[in-house]
Amino acid sequence: MIAPVLMGGLLGLGLFLLLRALFPARPGLITRLGALDVARSGGVAPKASLITLEEDTGAFKRALGARMAAFYASRGWQVRSIRADLALLGKSFEGFLATKILLAVSGLLAFPILVGWMVLMGWGLSMQVPLWAALLVAVVFFLLPDVQIRRDATARRNDFRHAVGAFLDLVSMNLAGGRGVPEALITAVSVGSPQGASGGIGSNWAMERIRQALANARIVGITPWQALGQLGDEVNVDELRDLSAALGLVADDGAKVRASLTARAATLRRRELADLQGKAGERSQSMLVAQLLLCAGFVLFISFPAAMKILGV
Repeated sequence: MIAPVLMGGLLGLGLFLLLRALFPARPGLITRLGALDVARSGGVAPKASLITLEEDTGAFKRALGARMAAFYASRGWQVRSIRADLALLGKSFEGFLATKILLAVSGLLAFPILVGWMVLMGWGLSMQVPLWAALLVAVVFFLLPDVQIRRDATARRNDFRHAVGAFLDLVSMNLAGGRGVPEALITAVSVGSPQGASGGIGSNWAMERIRQALANARIVGITPWQALGQLGDEVNVDELRDLSAALGLVADDGAKVRASLTARAATLRRRELADLQGKAGERSQSMLVAQLLLCAGFVLFISFPAAMKILGV
């Protein structure tokens, strides 16, 4: 049965590649609209990234990631949530795609390894079990980077929200000292990341990201609050988007800005406290369930001999 299945799979793959060569894929609507926007802006992309990604990858991995990213773009697959998580973690989308492909290919190596192991052990050689096991391992390896990225990004996004609350307090204090909104933003983030001005990574990575976005805003040619909004879009943090909208509306009235920032910082602290209390409650409940299960097991252990004696077993 395995030989006809493999031959049929190879034949189907050949027909698929032939059809792809004769009828190439048409770009999606989002890709066409993006190309139209670039053409209207004189060949320059209308929006530049405010985050510098530092990731050391090999030439082969970069080339593979670029080809996969071009394939995603031709299909119009945006995967905005994954891009936001990668931007928050400081990783490139191309490197992420290349890692997924390489892990899936390494998972397929389980097929010849299992076959060789079965031959060495002298077992009956059945090609179906190693083949399906290799496919399962390849699928699991392909999905592992998504799980890891989402888990790490969730933890970092919570830390980022905590840093935004402290940033709002610093901006409010600078506004109370008589500074304007742009100067207050830059001064507050400089205080929050003292090592950022020297080019190194400060102790607070979230403040360093905000400082980097505000510094790049001068090069891109946008206002600091627009840079904060764009940073919020790139890392998917709603608090930065709300801050950008508030500063854009009341940037000319310092008193209202101070009151708004103070209220937002207090709201963020109350929300963070509520989240911590909720997590503490969940852990308390899980500990209670574990204790109940332990007590139930102990009762069964004590009553089992007596029950067996009563039943006459």
